[in-house]
Amino acid sequence: MKIYTSFEEIDKDLRVLRLQKDISKEEIKLNYHGIKEDLGFLNVIGKTTGFILKRAFALKLVKKLVG
Repeated sequence: MKIYTSFEEIDKDLRVLRLQKDISKEEIKLNYHGIKEDLGFLNVIGKTTGFILKRAFALKLVKKLVG
């Protein structure tokens, strides 16, 4: 536990805590928007399509090499 000797020390710590709180809020907003973008319909469809195409290409390549 910190012991304060003046109101200036208290005010300084309160300012620091407010700034840390504001930074945390902004980080949450950025994370939210990033997740929202990552889970967007077109993004999910695009990634899924890309995944399927890569697998199909790999399967064709393996079939050519083996057979």
